[in-house]
Amino acid sequence: MYLAISDSEAIFIASTAHKPSQTTCIIDTNPRMASSTTTDLTALSQTLHHETLAHSFDMKWTSLGCPTSPPLIFIHGTPWSSRVWTPFALALSRDFHVYLFDNPGFGDSPVEQLLLEVDFKPRDEVERLDADLARQSSAFAALFKYWEETEDWAGKKAHVVAHDHGGLMSLRAYLLHGCAYASLCLIDVVAIGPFGQPLFKAVAQHPEFFEQLPNMAFEGILESYIRSAAFTELPKEIVYMLKEPWLREGGKAGFIRQLCQAGSRSTEEVGGRYAEVGKSVPIKIIWGTQDSWIDVADATRLGDALEARKVVTIEGAGHLIMYDQPAQLGVELGMWLKNVSM
Repeated sequence: MYLAISDSEAIFIASTAHKPSQTTCIIDTNPRMASSTTTDLTALSQTLHHETLAHSFDMKWTSLGCPTSPPLIFIHGTPWSSRVWTPFALALSRDFHVYLFDNPGFGDSPVEQLLLEVDFKPRDEVERLDADLARQSSAFAALFKYWEETEDWAGKKAHVVAHDHGGLMSLRAYLLHGCAYASLCLIDVVAIGPFGQPLFKAVAQHPEFFEQLPNMAFEGILESYIRSAAFTELPKEIVYMLKEPWLREGGKAGFIRQLCQAGSRSTEEVGGRYAEVGKSVPIKIIWGTQDSWIDVADATRLGDALEARKVVTIEGAGHLIMYDQPAQLGVELGMWLKNVSM
């Protein structure tokens, strides 16, 4: 017998194949029941304010699922937002307490702010642009520890799934900020050099030129950039969802800043310590074979550096693997989380 199912249903089925022996909460998040009239369970309805010596951050976040279930955190990269995780978060919230958030300067979270009367004198472009993600990683670590202290984790460690520069953030948070994970799944991540696409270099050399572009021209570049991350043709509604945050007031300047940051990316502070992570945390790496942003060869290189337990490549997927092959990614995530939760 054959059963025709959509990609979102395949994610749902794969992630719910393993059921705990006891259930204390009933969470109705079946993607088949979703409609435009239902409550958006993944809307970022909460805010954490965090301050360092020089900057302040206001990070939007939410959680879904049973509060006593094992915590599971999704981290997005650039130029995306937590929205890329929506179907996976909904499906996995049946077995996990899922956390979503937007990094500072992305989606619904405003960019970091320099504190008044602070004389911030960066040593170089890496520090000025936060190209090593030191500030974003520090902000994530503060959010992680806030959840750890205030949510009902009951001593349980969180599983972490990260994409793009979320990979470097998760590794910095573990190595430099003491964030302990139950497992780590890295998907087409920025974590091992060399870095830099031609667009990054062009923008970094002449940011003022791109800032002066008419809005229509900027939107065209933005859309082309987003579409280049996928191997398959992205639906119009997905493209709009991905580009919409950058079309808001201040979005053009924010997007240009992110490209300049990516053009100066650095892993110098933590790259030599990656093996420490794999010795303590089970790691799975997933990569799209047709990733034109970060070559699939980096999956093996990173796996060796981290001493990852498993490295999986997925055919027919580019950098936006969650849209190119959502069902297969859902299966890989479901099997991984089942295995590391036993």
